[in-house]
Amino acid sequence: MASLFDPITIRGITIRNRTMLSPMCMYSATNGFPNDWHFVHLGSRAVGGAGLILTEDTAVLEEGRISAGDLGLWSDEHIKPLARIADFVHAQGAAFGFQLGYSGRKGSTTIPWRGGQPLGEGRALGPNERPWQTFGPSPIAYGGTRGQVRTEMSIGDIRRVQQGFVDAALRADKLGADVVEFHAAWGYVFQQFYSPLSNQRDDEYGGSFDNRIRFLLETAEAVREVWPPHKPLFARIALSDWVEGGWTFEEAVALSSKLQQAGVDLVDGSSGGIGHFKLNRQLSPLMHVLLIKRVREEAGIATGANFGIETPEEANEIVKSNVADMVTIGRAMLRDPYWACHAAEALKDDRLFYPNPYEHWLTGRSVVNKSEGQNGIVNGLT
Repeated sequence: MASLFDPITIRGITIRNRTMLSPMCMYSATNGFPNDWHFVHLGSRAVGGAGLILTEDTAVLEEGRISAGDLGLWSDEHIKPLARIADFVHAQGAAFGFQLGYSGRKGSTTIPWRGGQPLGEGRALGPNERPWQTFGPSPIAYGGTRGQVRTEMSIGDIRRVQQGFVDAALRADKLGADVVEFHAAWGYVFQQFYSPLSNQRDDEYGGSFDNRIRFLLETAEAVREVWPPHKPLFARIALSDWVEGGWTFEEAVALSSKLQQAGVDLVDGSSGGIGHFKLNRQLSPLMHVLLIKRVREEAGIATGANFGIETPEEANEIVKSNVADMVTIGRAMLRDPYWACHAAEALKDDRLFYPNPYEHWLTGRSVVNKSEGQNGIVNGLT
C-alpha cells in the first residue's frame, strides 16, 4: 500500500513523493520569457518538498497564449532562462516538467486582474499587450466577455499547432525537463475540439467521438515519438463539460484509455471551462477526486487527483486508498510553499525533510547523513 511520501517511478523517472505542484498561470511573463517571479515561485515549492514541479500552461506557439503574460516555449531563446529554473528545481531533489498548451479561442485576452477581456475592443492595453489572431475548431465565440468569433482552423493550422507541441517538447527535453503534460482541459484548444459544444466541423476532426479526439491523440502520438522513451507524458483532460449536449464523463474515460494507447502515462482531471455557461451542478470539494478514481479503475491508467485537496490527511488517504497515484496541490501550495514539508511533519513521515540550511535551525538535528538527493543541498553545503 503506497502512501503520500513513497517515491513513484513512471517509466524511467523516479519522483521523490506523490505531490505535484498544480500548473497555475502566473500571467507574469514578457514575450513568453520567465523572470525572477517564476524562478522564486517554482523554486520555492521545490525547496518546500513537492515531488514534481509543473510549470503553468506554457504556450507552444506565440498565438497560443491566453494573455500577453503567459509563459512560452515556442523558440530556442526560451530555453536558457527556463533551464535555470529546471536546474535549481533538480538541485532541490524535485522533478521538473512543463504543462504545454494552446489557448485556441480563449486567447488574446488581458490578464485576469485587468479583467480577462479580449485585447482591443476599445479597452486600454497594458504593457506588451497587442491583439493577435486566434483559432479554434469552429468559428464559435467563447461567450461572455470573450465574444469575438474566432477563425476556424484549417488542416494546415492543425498541423502547425501539432508541430508546435512537438518542437516545444524537444526544447523541454533539451533543457532537462522530466515530464511533459498536455493541457487538454479548461476550454483550451484540445477540449474545444473534443467537446461537441465548440466543435461543429464536418471533416475528420469533427462529428463523431473518434473524430473529435483525433487532434489530441495525433498530437500525443507525435510528441511520444520525439519525447525520450524513459520520460513520462501526462495529460490534463476535462472530466465533463457539465452542460447538456456537451462532453461527458463516459467520454472522458474512453479518451483516457486511448491516451494510454498513444503513450500517455498519467491523466489528471479538470472539468467545465468550455464556454460561458452556468454549471448545472454545484462543484463540491473533492468532486474531481471521486471521478478520477473511476478513471483509474475503468480506464486502467495512472491518475493524479486534484481540486479542493487541502490537508495532508486528505492527500495521504487518496494515495493509500488507491484513489489516485499522485495528488496535485494548487491553492494550498500557493498559500504555503512548504506544504509538502508541513504535510510530512503532520503525518510523522521522516522521509521528507527541510533543506539542510533550514533543518539545522528548525530541528537542531544532524542532517549530514541524510541523502543529498532528497531535498537538495544548496550550493553543496552540508
